[in-house]
Amino acid sequence: MTGAAAASRGPSFDGAIAFAQDLIRIPSLPGEEETLARRVVAEMEALGYDDVWTDQLGSVVGVVRGGGVGATVMMSAHLDMVAAGDPAEWEYPPFDGVIADGYLHGRGAMDIKGPLAIQTHIAAALKGGAAGDIVVAHPVFEERGGWGMDHLTRPDGGLRPDVVIIGESTHGDIAIGHRGRCEVEIIAHGLAGHASAPERARNALDLVPAILAGVHDLAARQQSDDVLGAASVVATGIDAVPASLNVIPDRATVTLDWRILPDDTVETLLARVRDAIRPQLERMAAGGGPAGGGGVDGRPDAANGPEHAGNDTELPGGVEVRAATERQTAWTGVEEDRLILSPGFLMSPDDPIVTAAARAVGGRNGNGTPARVRPWTFATDGGWTCGVRGIPTIGFAPGEERHAHTNTERLALDEALWGYGRYLDLVPAVQQAVRPASGS
Repeated sequence: MTGAAAASRGPSFDGAIAFAQDLIRIPSLPGEEETLARRVVAEMEALGYDDVWTDQLGSVVGVVRGGGVGATVMMSAHLDMVAAGDPAEWEYPPFDGVIADGYLHGRGAMDIKGPLAIQTHIAAALKGGAAGDIVVAHPVFEERGGWGMDHLTRPDGGLRPDVVIIGESTHGDIAIGHRGRCEVEIIAHGLAGHASAPERARNALDLVPAILAGVHDLAARQQSDDVLGAASVVATGIDAVPASLNVIPDRATVTLDWRILPDDTVETLLARVRDAIRPQLERMAAGGGPAGGGGVDGRPDAANGPEHAGNDTELPGGVEVRAATERQTAWTGVEEDRLILSPGFLMSPDDPIVTAAARAVGGRNGNGTPARVRPWTFATDGGWTCGVRGIPTIGFAPGEERHAHTNTERLALDEALWGYGRYLDLVPAVQQAVRPASGS
């Protein structure tokens, strides 16, 4: 359905699903969201939003003005998606937006283009009936650490709503938080050489067993939260360079995926990694292994490569620990080196916003009980809005988390219809449950 058709029919559930089909047909990997962003802008304009724009990074923001006496609610669903993988592994093509067997199928159906379309239409449906402004902000780069939301809610000139509703799928529950995620790199250094003469080299891979043993020890003593559960850390990759298989590598990087608790900081995480792997490296060194350092031909570790200069980790064998970063480039051309970090957050189950939301949504069985309140298992942009900026944040959307990032991704249409109707009550309920801040 085109934007013009959306305008002529007005906001509706059927229009939202047709819009979601359009969105699924537009691949939008992080940094490649331009075509999708322009399609979302067109839909907001066709639906009669009062203000629509894209920010410096290409995130889309639309505003539906309210009566001016209520709180400002921001609904948010990110623009980017994860890769689809091999299309042959899908039951339905990942970018066709097929509707079959009562489901909308495809990459983004429930993570997160289906909920994005619903939120976009809901704001328009509430125009003229909301006490306060409704901001719909769909950011870029959520899948790679949340650069878009970090920028949208920056302290200097960013959005400052009174409450945020994240449109990540909850299967109809009210989500109140999640663990965060941080990528950590452990780098073992050696000296490259021809594989035919290993005595002339120092193999960085020889340090990996001690590093993995330390990671195993670290994983066994993770902290826990009564609501969010235990943090978890696991090695998810080992990369060696040079990559040629007839060359002894001088650098091996072990990458950790760490699901962290809201109070964790990068500094404390890195210190805990060092404390965990140091004993294993020292044990290897005491046994005459490569962690003893000293390099080749009596040269010190610092002489074995420029990477060692200034290494203040004081770990045996020239091992260093750092938070992973990547150069991210927005579709607008803006570049920034970013930590691969999604903060965690947790709202109290007794917060008035949470209880109002649970009552407004209700259980899916329709017996008048409040919706279930629980955390997500995965990380969302709520870590930025609530965990970092302190803005009360909840999550609500149709869809089952088990389908996220899989080749079975789908959104049940009956649940989506139910969720559309519940959003019409949810937004006014949370507006009434908060006291407006000094500005937005």
